[in-house]
Amino acid sequence: MRVKGSSPAVRVAAVATAAIAVVYVIGAIVLNLVVAQHMIQQDDDQLSDHLTLARHDPDTLRERVARGDASSDLDADGAPVFLWAVNTRREVVAHSPGAPALPPALLTADALHDGRAVTANLGGPAPFRLKVARGHRDWLVAGQNLASDRHTQHLMMDVEIIAGPFLLLAMFGGLLVVGLRALAPVEQSRRRQLEFTADASHELRTPLSVIRAEADVALSAPRETAGYRDSLRRIQGESRRLRQLVEDMLWLARFDSNPPPPGSEPVDLATLAQACADRFRAVGPAVSAETPDGAVLISAPPEWIDRLAGVLVDNACRYAGPDGTVRIEVRAQGSRVSLTVEDSGPGIPEAERPLLFDRFHRATEHDAGSGLGLAIGDSIVRSTGGRWHVGDSPLGGALMSVSWRHAQPARTAASLAGRSPQA
Repeated sequence: MRVKGSSPAVRVAAVATAAIAVVYVIGAIVLNLVVAQHMIQQDDDQLSDHLTLARHDPDTLRERVARGDASSDLDADGAPVFLWAVNTRREVVAHSPGAPALPPALLTADALHDGRAVTANLGGPAPFRLKVARGHRDWLVAGQNLASDRHTQHLMMDVEIIAGPFLLLAMFGGLLVVGLRALAPVEQSRRRQLEFTADASHELRTPLSVIRAEADVALSAPRETAGYRDSLRRIQGESRRLRQLVEDMLWLARFDSNPPPPGSEPVDLATLAQACADRFRAVGPAVSAETPDGAVLISAPPEWIDRLAGVLVDNACRYAGPDGTVRIEVRAQGSRVSLTVEDSGPGIPEAERPLLFDRFHRATEHDAGSGLGLAIGDSIVRSTGGRWHVGDSPLGGALMSVSWRHAQPARTAASLAGRSPQA
């Protein structure tokens, strides 16, 4: 099953994992080189110690090595160190018991230099690390089997090869989860934009089709003045609807783009409710406002709250009908205040309430609105810190209420300055 939005997250996780894999390989190579160089340095230091001891005590050449032999596969601390004595004619005149033969290429004038260290194959399964030092009358060569070093390096490589895929798989999974979570809001926004565009195209097509049809009918044949007047009246109505729809869409588009919100200031819900009731009384239904005597303040952009109240009352008037009743109520309860709009219309069914604030959603097919009013109201409520409550009204219709935190009136600097200090 394909998860929506997973393709970009998978691509990003794959690219990031590939980059991590490259870094991992480079890091493993560098680590192996550093460890190998460190082991070689330890071997050279150990060989130097044996050469110093042999230079002061020539009998060391005749001593049998303490542990192991030329082909032993021991750790670095247990790997045996063999000694060879080379005369001025570059012939091996003495060596530790069990020491392998030195190849002729190591007995040349160019190879025998004081302090020179080389890695050479002496015929065994693993190479030897050899170091040359000048003795009293001849040359001393110390050598150590590198089988244990090779074993350690191979073990490191095996661990890196085995652990690498699991580490990269875990990184890919982690990056994929992070990517999916990071892209979820983007994908949700993209889907909403596609849905909004599709719904807007459908909503705009309807009034445009009506306007075009009315114009075609009016121009199809000569008619009386009253016929033209009827066509123009219908075109005017659809033009108003189209204008309102475009204005609502522009408002939501600006709101979704997160512009700087208007400055918040104290808004008196009581005064706003009375003004809103006066404005909608001419619409048809009986509109009343019940408000407390004093100011009921909230902190919000005044134009946003005025638009929210207009949306709620306009919906209530539309569903209540010309003979219905609409009631606006402002109430203060403790630290919160509420603006409630009720109507005597058919109400809102329980099944419709979860979809109430969706864009272009209409409760009935006969709703003449654009379907954006409550979406705009919901954006305002969420941005101002309000809370919705949708229920049934005692008037028989819907009850829609929004509550905010109560804003206490602030004492202005001017009022404080008005108090003159006492002499």
